[in-house]
Order: sequence, then structure tokens, then C-alpha cells
Amino acid sequence: MNQLQNFTKGFIKDNPVFVLLLGLCPTLAVTSTAINGLGMGLATTFVLVMSNIVVSLVKRQIPDKVRIPSFIVIIASFVTIVELTMQAYVPDLFDALGIFIPLIVVNCLVLGRAEAFASKNNFVSSIIDGLGMGLGFAFALTLLGAVREIFGSGSFFGMKFIPGDAILVFILSPGAFITLGYLIALLNRLKKA
Repeated sequence: MNQLQNFTKGFIKDNPVFVLLLGLCPTLAVTSTAINGLGMGLATTFVLVMSNIVVSLVKRQIPDKVRIPSFIVIIASFVTIVELTMQAYVPDLFDALGIFIPLIVVNCLVLGRAEAFASKNNFVSSIIDGLGMGLGFAFALTLLGAVREIFGSGSFFGMKFIPGDAILVFILSPGAFITLGYLIALLNRLKKA
């Protein structure tokens, strides 16, 4: 049951975006569409899970003085894999996400989970924690992107269903803040009900 709680806390209790407010730079910058949110969320999930695995396996070999720099090198290695893979296989998504892919290296969610969880727990628990937090992050980014895309351009995952113009502010930067604020308020309201 404890493993299940570790997995689900990233979706509900400790959602990185809606509760902990971590990783807001890519959250607000790339979520103008649902596909961008999903792409960034899955890329971050991969980096989070893989770095958690490596950190949990090598934690005893890393001296305390270089622990954080070592974690950053591990994370950067997986970000490079994601970046090169996306550039080769999904170049349109790679272009849309731009500089925010390399910035996964300094995403406080990834480094925070490596330091707070993977460096103190075993291999299996680190995988489950990484999957739970990563998929919770991907869910939040996809939801935010979907709401912005529906209201901002009248489409969902690129499929137009409202003819004509929609509410442009949702696609622009202020729309990210407005949408995030309303989603956080809605989720807080649902928790209290």
C-alpha cells in the first residue's frame, strides 16, 4: 500500500504543479496546446524516472561534498538523451518546446526528487516515486494546455471544433497565469468538498 501511496501522491496530494507549485517556468511557457503540455510532461517524466534510478543506485558512491553537482550531471545526461531523441523523431514538438527541453536539467522537481527521495530510498521506491510525480506533472501540463487550447483556439490536440476565432488571451502569456490560477482554485475547492 505504501508504494501505491508513493505513486498516487504525485497526482493528487502532492501534485507538482497544482499543489507544490514546482516547475512553473515550463508549465506556463509551453502549455499553449495540449500536445506541448503532454510532450514536456512525458520528457520530464522520463528524465525524472531515469535520474531517480541512477541516483538510488549510486548514492553510496557519491561523496556528500559533490552530491548536488553529481545529481545535476546525471540529470543532464538524461536530458541530452531526451533532447536528441525528440530532435530526431518529433522535430515539430522539439521546435515548439525549444529552450525548455534543456532547462529540464534545472527543473526543481527533478533535482528535488533526486535529493529528497531517490538519494534516501531504494531502487523500486525511487522508480515508483519518479513515475508518480512525473505523470502527475504530465497530467497537470496536459490539462493546462488543453484548457488553454480549447478556449484560446477552439481546438483540442490540434483538432479544430469551434469555427472562427476563440479567446486569444488564453494562448498568450497572461492566459497561462489565469488558467493556472483557476485550475488551482477549482482543485482546492474540490478537495474541500
